[in-house]
Amino acid sequence: MVHITGDIHGEVRRIAEMIEKYEITPSDIIVILGDVGMNYYGNKKGDRHRKKKLNNHGIPILCIHGNHEMRPESLITYREDQWHGGTVYVEEEFPNLFFAKDGEVYDLEGTKSIAIGGAYSVDKWYRLQMDLHWFPDEQPSEEIKARVEKKLEELNWQIDAVLTHTCPQSHTPTEAFLSGLDQSTVDTSTEQWLDSIEKRLCYNAWYCGHWHIEKRIDKMHFLFESVEALK
Repeated sequence: MVHITGDIHGEVRRIAEMIEKYEITPSDIIVILGDVGMNYYGNKKGDRHRKKKLNNHGIPILCIHGNHEMRPESLITYREDQWHGGTVYVEEEFPNLFFAKDGEVYDLEGTKSIAIGGAYSVDKWYRLQMDLHWFPDEQPSEEIKARVEKKLEELNWQIDAVLTHTCPQSHTPTEAFLSGLDQSTVDTSTEQWLDSIEKRLCYNAWYCGHWHIEKRIDKMHFLFESVEALK
């Protein structure tokens, strides 16, 4: 079975509890919809400690790229490999942790699923002022967008499932907006682009994290701490 959950921000305890509650075994797969928190410090001690804990469960974990972490391709410890029909980034030391390459399609127990990571950090200026980590490549580049659209063209704009960090703009959960934040300052270009994708795409289910909310709108699934089975 494929189990999907939202952002964990380095809280590996959540995955351990999830494994115990749902009796997840090495024959299953876990998908985390971004902001995993494993590449936050650039592979320094904190990252490696968390990766070791996750890897030691012996369960394959597919991680979508979030806005609060480095892209694995920017770290020399990662190499590209093939996994379930698509390209992933993986480290030799942690062979059970797979980081999705945007625009790749994975066969997850018969469900063709495309990965599209990234989003804008609404706390960008706070992070810069407080000398906290902020990543300039947090959103998909034009190159990534072109790769995603090329793949969907090849698939005749038909896919079983979409795995993203944020959501299409037309599905934005306004109830999750941070109070006191001027929304006119928020860069929604990724959500707008995903909107253009969704309008052309025939899909069965769309799963996203980022918003720290549990919600479902028709085929759009928002996950944070909840867990769903991939359909």
